[in-house]
This record gives sequence, structure tokens and C-alpha cells, in this order.
Amino acid sequence: MGDHTMTSEWPQYGDDEAKALLEVLNSGNWGSTSGDVVATFQQEFAEYQQAGHAICLANGTLAIAVALRAAGVGIGDEVIVPPYTFIATASAALFVGAVPVFADVDADTHLLDPAAAEAAITERTKAIVVVHLAGRPANMDAFTTLGAKHGLTIIEDAAQAHGAAYKGRPVGAIGDLGTFSFQSSKNITAGEGGAVLTDSAELAGAVYSLVNVGRVPGGGWYQHEAVGYNLRLTEFQAAILRVQLRRHPALQEVRERNARLLTDLLTDVDGIQLAPEDPSITAHGRHLFMLRVRNRAAVLESLTAAGITRVSSGYVPLHRNHAVLQEAQAITTRLGQPYPEAPCPNADRVSTDTIWLPQPYLLGTEAQTHAIATAITAATQAAD
Repeated sequence: MGDHTMTSEWPQYGDDEAKALLEVLNSGNWGSTSGDVVATFQQEFAEYQQAGHAICLANGTLAIAVALRAAGVGIGDEVIVPPYTFIATASAALFVGAVPVFADVDADTHLLDPAAAEAAITERTKAIVVVHLAGRPANMDAFTTLGAKHGLTIIEDAAQAHGAAYKGRPVGAIGDLGTFSFQSSKNITAGEGGAVLTDSAELAGAVYSLVNVGRVPGGGWYQHEAVGYNLRLTEFQAAILRVQLRRHPALQEVRERNARLLTDLLTDVDGIQLAPEDPSITAHGRHLFMLRVRNRAAVLESLTAAGITRVSSGYVPLHRNHAVLQEAQAITTRLGQPYPEAPCPNADRVSTDTIWLPQPYLLGTEAQTHAIATAITAATQAAD
């Protein structure tokens, strides 16, 4: 069975995207400093995620760096991050001269464990970056409580969590700041792009300035009140994003329906472990469908043979990434600080037994979803 029979094409687009791009092209206003498409999308996206402010920028990686800087995180400060995440969650701290400190994940959910995060706090800790991995919202009550208790900034890395909600509230502005990605694989995409969300007017102003070479909203062209990067999104990207945002609810419904069906079909299969249901998760972003299996290599081989070729073994944990550790230790050595190393046994474990199905596998028909479940069941049983 070929891969095309099991997965939908991604990205999904049509005449509306083409029309939106042509409008920008013909307007002659290709940059956000002269056009209003980025500004319009920012408003629409903020509304979609129920945030006070959204500021778009080049990508989700720099969105985290900008969120950290806007929160005053700088040289030698410690930022607590999970090790089971994309490298950007940790490298963003390094970009601003801060030290990523790893705290273990919960093996059942793959998400940062609030107790492990609290245990990693020192007098140098300034922020915690909580990742809504695969689109599953983390325990935000626990993290906002931690933030208040220890005076820390809570940043939500929602790169994979467009449309996700925790206890009825969309993610992104539950913490102090939230970051999103619009990279090619994401559920809302313009090829590249990102956004920072916040309910704080003060933080939004700081983010704006960091994205716009230190300018202030409504200020002069050469009025640089702060030192900022230049990370602006183009009007072309925002034109596509506006249409993609309109497509998102219907596609999300399909993903949700298929994810629930897959869950039902795989829950009782011996050798498969799925994340537990959590009533706090009132909307799952459904960017990845994750499962833990025995004998992963054999399962992956069987799935690839069955035509499920875009299946992934996921992350190598960042607390074992030489480049990240080397850079973090270079900072602490230079400052004469200890480098806080934490054991992360759960991250080690899940990185050896987890399988990801990317979101295009959740966009098929009911029959395709049944076929995927059959293939996964057969692969798991054959591997035992």
C-alpha cells in the first residue's frame, strides 16, 4: 500500500491562497512596514487563541528567544525546559545568553513534569518554557502556580498547539507569553513564520520592539528606543496565514475525529501505550499522534513496509545533545556558575519507545484511519 493511500497531502491550499498572494503582489506593499496584512492576521490570530496581543515574526525558534528577552531573561539566567522537545526550546535560551536547565517529563504524557520543574529551580532561574507537545496542553494550573510562587515567567511553547485549549481556554496566553510556529509541517502554515502571544500590553510592546529593530509602535523610522532584532514577517506569508487560519477549524475537526477513532481502535492493543485522557484538555492541537510501543525498531520497519512511510521515532532527548550541553557549559564556565545537570530518566525512556504519526495521517477518511490502526496493530503484534 503506497504512502499516498494512507496520508493526505500537506499543506492543503487552493484558489483562496493564490488570490491572497496576488493581492499582496499587486498592492506593491510586500513588507509589513507598508502593508496591513500582517497586522490583520495578528488581530485574527490573537482572537483565535483568545490573547490580548499577537506579534508575528520569522519563525517559532526566534519567537521563544524574543519571548525570553521580552521577559528580561539574559546572560547567565537559568531557563527550565523539558528535554523531550525540539532543539529550539533549549537553543532559544542560549541565543539570549541564558542557560537551559532540563527537568524531566512525565512518561505517560511526554510533557514537562511540574514537580521536576520545581525541583530544578535555583536562585538563578528566571523562566520556565512549558511545551504543549504534539498539541496536548500541559498542566497550566500547576505551572502558573509555580510562576506566581517563585516569581518566574511562564512561557508556553505552543509551536504544535494551534487551536488547543486547557480548561476551555485556548493556549498561548495562559502563561505570561506563548509562542507559535507556522513552519511547513505545522497545522497552520506559511512555509515559515511564528508568533508571540501575550495578554500584557507591556510585554507586547517589548516583543514588538525586539521584532522591529528596537522601534516603538507609532514611533519614528529611526527612533530606536531599545536594541532589537529584525524578524518581521512578510505580507505574502501573512496573506497565506489568513486563509490557512480560516481552513483550520474544519481540518481540525477531521483530525480530532480520526484521532479519537485511532485511540478507540488502539487502546486495548497489547504492547501499545497511549497518553491517558485528561478532562483538563478541552481541545487537543492534534499535530502528532503519539504512542509508545515495545521493540520500536521492528514496529517502525513493519509500518514502513505497510506504506506508512512518514512515521517517525521522534526526538533524541536534548539533555544528551552535545552541542546544547557544550554551549550551556561554555556560558556557566565563563560566568563561574555551576551547570545544573538533572537526570531525566523518563525522557531517556520515552525517546526509545515512542512513535509519532504526523498530522497528515489524521486528515484521511474513516477507512484510511481503520487501515492505519490495522497496520499499527499488526506491526506491534509481529514485533512482540
